[in-house]
Amino acid sequence: MPELPEVEVTRRSFADRIAGARIVSATMGKPLRWPLGMEADALGGRQVLAVRRRGKYLLLDLSEGLLLVHLGMSGSLRFAGLEEAALGEAGKHDHFDLQTTRGLLRLHDPRRFGAVVYVPSQQDALARKLLDHLGMEPLEASFTFEAFREGLSARRTPIKQLLLSGSVVVGVGNIYASEVLFIAGIAPTMPAREVGPRKLRALHEAIRVVLAQAVEQGGTTLRDFSAANGMEGHFQLQAKVYGRDGLPCTKCGSPIQLLRQGQRSTFYCARCQKA
Repeated sequence: MPELPEVEVTRRSFADRIAGARIVSATMGKPLRWPLGMEADALGGRQVLAVRRRGKYLLLDLSEGLLLVHLGMSGSLRFAGLEEAALGEAGKHDHFDLQTTRGLLRLHDPRRFGAVVYVPSQQDALARKLLDHLGMEPLEASFTFEAFREGLSARRTPIKQLLLSGSVVVGVGNIYASEVLFIAGIAPTMPAREVGPRKLRALHEAIRVVLAQAVEQGGTTLRDFSAANGMEGHFQLQAKVYGRDGLPCTKCGSPIQLLRQGQRSTFYCARCQKA
């Protein structure tokens, strides 16, 4: 599932190339998770002003309105500029084409859990329903230790599951949650409010560092993720615990353990991450 680093990598791979383009046409394929909210043809003539990100949503600011794009569980975007080879006819799993004066943006989504939604503005009721509950952005200056500590202070939820919820800080998906908890030496099952100040500060720093590194590495490609320019991610090559169950811990040599939390796999070292 594309997480914040993958979505940010996707944004960076086409944002500058599509900014300023005028929409020539838009085409919807099979139904996605949510309807577009307008006739696709009505997007024609509008200009793409910028591409932003909020959590795992890409926000395409238009000269009139806003497109919210979510990649779901298996989605990816491709952008082919006018100087590049064409993407060809839409295939079975291509469900949204945005043809612009600077190239074609296409959403490929085999499982169709992704979405492209039009709203008049970010203050629209639907936009607020999708975005307003999201936690702090970990790569922005507003993600301070004090705010992070306050968000966790009264929560009894196991720290791993709270990170995954995105209610305190967005973007710490399953892979990254296992990694940052290992770096901070925190047991994934520990209630959030019981994490001591020293380890909590280490966790805050680990979240910032690991997600920034993941973006620089192009995200994580386990199956089929790639950016809008076709490049795959490489963060998985430096994972310290994720996917390494049974292998020796890089710190102490003990075998990495695997447990299930909320139907998600958690990888950790029982010796380095004592409860």
